[in-house]
Amino acid sequence: MADYLVIVESPAKAKTIERYLGKKYKVKASMGHVIDLPKSQMGVDPDDNFKPKYITIRGKGDILKDLRSSAKKAKKIYLAADPDREGEAIAWHLAHALNVDEDSACRVVFNEITKDAIKESFKHPRAIDIDLVEAQQARRILDRLVGYNISPLLWKKVKKGLSAGRVQSVALKMIIDREKEIENFKPEEYWSIEADFLKDKEQFEGAFYGLDGKKKKLESEADVKEILNELKSKEFTIDKVNKRERKRNPALPFITSSLQQEAARKLNFRAKKTMMLAQQLYEGIDLGKKAGGITGLITYMRTDSTRISDVARQEAAEYIENAYGKEYLGTKRVTKKKEGAQDAHEAIRPTSVMREPSSLKTVLSRDQLRLYKLIWERFLASQMAQAVLDTMTVHLKNGRIEFRATGSKVKFKGFMRVYIESSDDSKQKDQAFLPELEEGTVVQAKDIKPNQHFTQPPPRYTEARLVRTMEEKGIGRPSTYAPTLDTIQRRGYVSIDNKRFIPTELGVIVIEMLQEFFPEIIDVDFTVKMESDLDSIEEGKTEWIQLLDDFYKDFHIRLEKAEQEMAKIEIKDEPAGIDCEKCGHEMVYKMGRYGKFLACSNFPECRNTKPILKKIGVQCPTCKKGEVVERKSKKRRTFYGCDRFPECDFVSWDKPISRPCPKCESLLVEKKIKKQTQIQCTKCDYKEAPQG
Repeated sequence: MADYLVIVESPAKAKTIERYLGKKYKVKASMGHVIDLPKSQMGVDPDDNFKPKYITIRGKGDILKDLRSSAKKAKKIYLAADPDREGEAIAWHLAHALNVDEDSACRVVFNEITKDAIKESFKHPRAIDIDLVEAQQARRILDRLVGYNISPLLWKKVKKGLSAGRVQSVALKMIIDREKEIENFKPEEYWSIEADFLKDKEQFEGAFYGLDGKKKKLESEADVKEILNELKSKEFTIDKVNKRERKRNPALPFITSSLQQEAARKLNFRAKKTMMLAQQLYEGIDLGKKAGGITGLITYMRTDSTRISDVARQEAAEYIENAYGKEYLGTKRVTKKKEGAQDAHEAIRPTSVMREPSSLKTVLSRDQLRLYKLIWERFLASQMAQAVLDTMTVHLKNGRIEFRATGSKVKFKGFMRVYIESSDDSKQKDQAFLPELEEGTVVQAKDIKPNQHFTQPPPRYTEARLVRTMEEKGIGRPSTYAPTLDTIQRRGYVSIDNKRFIPTELGVIVIEMLQEFFPEIIDVDFTVKMESDLDSIEEGKTEWIQLLDDFYKDFHIRLEKAEQEMAKIEIKDEPAGIDCEKCGHEMVYKMGRYGKFLACSNFPECRNTKPILKKIGVQCPTCKKGEVVERKSKKRRTFYGCDRFPECDFVSWDKPISRPCPKCESLLVEKKIKKQTQIQCTKCDYKEAPQG
């Protein structure tokens, strides 16, 4: 039997770590939590200092029994759960279950699963951090007090299966508030005047700026006509040319929230998928015997710190100098610690920058490789030199009227040779560089175009935008973003259209009821303060029982009032205007997990259900009888098929359009290419210019 027993959370980690530590160590997996609060009841006694009732999780009895058996034979036990609050709580539960002294040097933490990092961490074991444990315990109990009290109330008053979590309710309210902003938005008209200028044979664009050197807004067509009438000719004189050099810093390496945002924008990954793939890369991938076997490829993926170790920084500098040259080496950037950040470990980075993405093509899945490449490029770029751009602003005069043209050109790429951060703004575009222009030069306005615009409402939240907003406001923590977004979708509180959240009728009803009886639960400031108070417990400044007591006093009063006064809401089924083809009763719209669907009003005698089909006005190209309708796959991805399915099996991921190909008469479809839409034929090489 091995002298030392090491307990980690997952089997993948166990195999890797055992190989690194050698024969004297036996590494076993707890498979996450083995002890927790019961699922079937709240498991917390508010009348006894919020004493939690911990039990062995159903199905984990054999795992715990095996761990106890191994613990009896070991000289020393090391608890190596993940390096965060939850991992500390898992280690604490295991210590109590296996009779390990929590004050002994039994806790081992590491930020990456590599041989050097593992061996170094075992040289510095420590006692279990009880402040971390209490912070996690307080969060868990707080969520129980909210969820296990309000959720049953919603079941009674609205419908079964609803939930009201602390963070999820705030996220849902943000989505609903944004929808109200959009509904109440009143567009305002404004105009612009753009011109194509010609200097010799070189063309560049400019736009109206103002009169007599002062900026002027164009609020109506009359304003535009006034300017156009004042133009004496199409000749403009270059009045001023401002040139300057601008430096651009690389983005910082990833933290949890920025990884989720960038993976959504660049890879079209949902937050849940990003975290699942990141977990796989962190726990280890089998690179083959020659490359070291199972190896962790990235550092821990739940972090709010942008810190980088000196070893990683030095390795990156060596790689950059060899691959790009000394001039591409960046300087060490000191970043201010964000308020509320736990800063417990490093940023998300590759465990070795020398392990290039191209070398992993044969061992990683397509999506694993895409995410690893994103992390690798972002980290490498963060250690590179600034980009240098030449920018130019040109003032063009025609009498009192002034137009301006701006442009930029990359002088030195720096980090931009490797990676450029994307943006939520799909309309953002790089400025074109202007031709060499000098003061006093006369140029011709080839084409002067007035354009009418209307102000736009704020956009609905995408997953990336919502995560960013939650992070900016201090709602939740790195580990909570993905599960929060997943929960509000699974409960049917939101639907997704064009990757954006839209609140459902059910979601609005739940928030309205919480607003009336539990306003603090959906209050952003209250939630942010609660996160700060939980951090104070971790820092040893606040007693966890006192925090819970302060919260529960008022909450309990509100709960009793809600039990008595909350009205029962009946969500009536909306008639669909068609009859059930199986029994003849009327079909109605019902609310389900993924939004509305059609069901027979004669339920449960008749269980006929149908998806709601959205017609797109295109005849089925296969059977010529049915119509093409929009459908959803099991993973909620939109596709198009014939409404006569299964009689007709026509399907397409791309949206068909009503007109035929002018070249071969076949089906034309809309393809999404880099945020633009291109119409192309499904049979021949016919394509139209991208739009959007």
